[in-house]
Amino acid sequence: MQKKVFLILLIITGILSSIVSQEICDCPGQSTLGKGSFYFSWGYNKGWYSKSDLHFKNTSGEYNPVTGNYDSYDFTVYGAKAKDRPGFKDILRTDLTIPQYVYRFGYYFNNKRDLGIEINFDHTKYVMIDYQNLHVKGTIHGQEIDTDTILSPIDFLKFEHTNGANFMMFNGIKRQRFLVSANKKYWLSGIIKLGAGIVIPKTDVTLFGQRLDNRFHIAGFITGVETGLRFDAFKHIFVEYTAKGTYANYLNVLVMGAGKANHHFWTFENILTLGIQIPL
Repeated sequence: MQKKVFLILLIITGILSSIVSQEICDCPGQSTLGKGSFYFSWGYNKGWYSKSDLHFKNTSGEYNPVTGNYDSYDFTVYGAKAKDRPGFKDILRTDLTIPQYVYRFGYYFNNKRDLGIEINFDHTKYVMIDYQNLHVKGTIHGQEIDTDTILSPIDFLKFEHTNGANFMMFNGIKRQRFLVSANKKYWLSGIIKLGAGIVIPKTDVTLFGQRLDNRFHIAGFITGVETGLRFDAFKHIFVEYTAKGTYANYLNVLVMGAGKANHHFWTFENILTLGIQIPL
């Protein structure tokens, strides 16, 4: 999946690069006379994840009355598969923030190259698939383990960032026009965003039959690129459709007690947003 993601991004980036030398249109938000423009957009995403190795560790040795064991484990689950949980059917039925939403808040500088900066947040959901038969290696309650194991969500392991894997990134942006209508009220642009940031998960984990839906916290970092198309209308309204490839590293995932987990993976998202632009 990683090769396909970055091949797509490379092709789109090449298309955008080939038009950088074109003359910029006289479009709202691109004038050299103003002070730039702020914008806000809201939308939804569909995501895919690469396999990841999940490492769990707790060497506190504290007695756990729920499991009847002393909390002592240090093991890795290799090649775990995961999926997202878009929840698009809930957009109008319940809460706009239940599905995998995104928002962007940014500012375009006053220059002809149409450069800008952006705060970029994706509420993504990472759901490890239950009952996978995967290799597990390490120690659990003082016993060595090095074998293929069924990941039962009832008595062994269930692992989800379902209240959000939550990517927050700070991006630099380049926008370049493709087409402009004769009355200059509508125009189509290419856009590319490059940046890095933090991951803020809320992890729901079941380990050895004990479940904990944890709190939000900063657990690691993310970096990536987003590219696609932007359609503007009547100065203030725009729609963006983008593809986004990222690398996310969760260095410090909270589980129960003193336990911690870590894993890293590649992601690919399709994103659609509707926004408002305010020229200054």
